Amino acid sequence: MSLVSSDWLWKNIDNVKIIDCSWHMPQAQRNGFEEYKKDHIPNAIFFDLDKNSKIDTDLPHMLTDSRSWEKIMSNIGISNTDQIVIYDNSDVISSCRCWYNLIYYGHDPKLVHVLDGGLKKWKKENKITNNKEVIHKTSVYTCAENKELVKNKKQIDENIDTKVFNVIDARSKERFEGKVVEPRKGLRSGSIKNSFCLPFSELINDDHTFISKDKIKTQFELLKLNQDKNLVFSCGSGVTASVLALAYSLINDKYMPTIYDGSWSEYGKN
Repeated sequence: MSLVSSDWLWKNIDNVKIIDCSWHMPQAQRNGFEEYKKDHIPNAIFFDLDKNSKIDTDLPHMLTDSRSWEKIMSNIGISNTDQIVIYDNSDVISSCRCWYNLIYYGHDPKLVHVLDGGLKKWKKENKITNNKEVIHKTSVYTCAENKELVKNKKQIDENIDTKVFNVIDARSKERFEGKVVEPRKGLRSGSIKNSFCLPFSELINDDHTFISKDKIKTQFELLKLNQDKNLVFSCGSGVTASVLALAYSLINDKYMPTIYDGSWSEYGKN
């Protein structure tokens, strides 16, 4: 149950930990935390995707080390047994990246959910929001990294020849095909050799909900992938790759999300 509905969250709002993981592309000129302070789902904890990532790198929101992650989770009061619902107010459905992070660091996937439609749908249905400061007790969180769920550049390069797994890119077809300039400076246009393109936006409705499972299945079938190979998702910086990973988990309940963390921010460097 990777996705939960707004009605489900409303009924269970006192029994779950809620995380707001709103993150916006730089060109959007929006600040997730400032928006959160003005308006959020009651008791939601803000998760800063940039600050809660690897510090000593020039690549955006890379996975941090396990000790740092334990500190991050403990500081915001998350316990290992917590059932968690993550939402966002972002056009890139950034909540999916936090969903991936939690699973990568060992939180039980059955306890980690994304709110389908996010804050946009929640507010459209006139469900309660407020701007109250959330006070939470610190916890003691422990994690065990699932290192097989992340790929690095060396593994991506080796796979071009070995073809052990399929790489699927969540960026737009124009970016994938190198027809437009990349939004981040210092990156060439194009894509990873032998990778496939499935723009994440094709799996998302106008109200920020995911399209139906049947439609998701059709989108993946159109890629004509070798079904015996694992799927590794990439994008610009590892955010919308996680959207594809969650979507695929909806039609394959055995799939564990696997991301090329550096994505095109690393691979496309000039």
